Amino acid sequence: MLATRPAFLSIAFAGCLLGFATALESAFSWPLALLTLFLAVATQAGVNVFNDYYDHLNGTDAVNVDRLFPFTGGSRFIQNGVMSPRQMLVYALVLFGAVIAGGLWLIATRGVGLFWIGLAGLLIGWAYSAPPLKLNSRGLGEICVAAGFLLIVAGADFVQRGALSPAPWLIGLPYALLVTNILYVNQFPDRSADLAAGKRHWVARLEPAVAARGYWLILALDVAVSIWLVLSGHLPALALISLLAVLPALKAGQVLSAHAAEPPKLIPAVQMTILAAHLQPVLLAAALAWTLLA
Repeated sequence: MLATRPAFLSIAFAGCLLGFATALESAFSWPLALLTLFLAVATQAGVNVFNDYYDHLNGTDAVNVDRLFPFTGGSRFIQNGVMSPRQMLVYALVLFGAVIAGGLWLIATRGVGLFWIGLAGLLIGWAYSAPPLKLNSRGLGEICVAAGFLLIVAGADFVQRGALSPAPWLIGLPYALLVTNILYVNQFPDRSADLAAGKRHWVARLEPAVAARGYWLILALDVAVSIWLVLSGHLPALALISLLAVLPALKAGQVLSAHAAEPPKLIPAVQMTILAAHLQPVLLAAALAWTLLA
């Protein structure tokens, strides 16, 4: 369990809650919801284990002396001899296998459109770290994370609705952006190790003080999209309550801007970013549920 980095798995749970909320106008099934939650969390767990395996191969985790436990630098199960590289790879494949098995049953039950959502999610999760694509090393990690977690919202909605809808893709955008900032802030403590291993994401390419501005850019985009969704009628006015999640993100941004080149001082920034990414989908799901069911 610890090899999957459980401290982060609840973010997939939060995305599912938002997806369920966007589909509340449809008949709700608790058994399908529970299976969806399991598959979403198992997918994220599998991606984390794959990431540990491939970061062992490229040497990132072995030379990482600035990691902030338990948030950055991987689980270190391979480096500490808890599991062998082969065991980690097999574990990741087993997790993905379980997701595929459960996903095929859901596809047969709810519709073939779910196949493309699941396939995209697994491919993105694998290609994020794995050669030859290594998308994060090529500066595409933020896009991968935003797309991957948006797919969780869309998938959870599809399972309940039984059809594709534009609603979860739009409404899930602010959540996906805040999760993207988790990746972004976590790359600062790992920056030196990633550079040594040839991982050229944007935090590695830019000087820390300049890279910190990217956090603010993603956060500003999150706020802009949230307000646009309300003004355009895609969300009720009550949904603006989800902007309360911006408060811990603002604090995180301040800490990051002040200490971008000082990894030991970034723990509050990481914690506040994780809090924001959980708070936003929960508040938005509650606002949608209140509006639809009141």
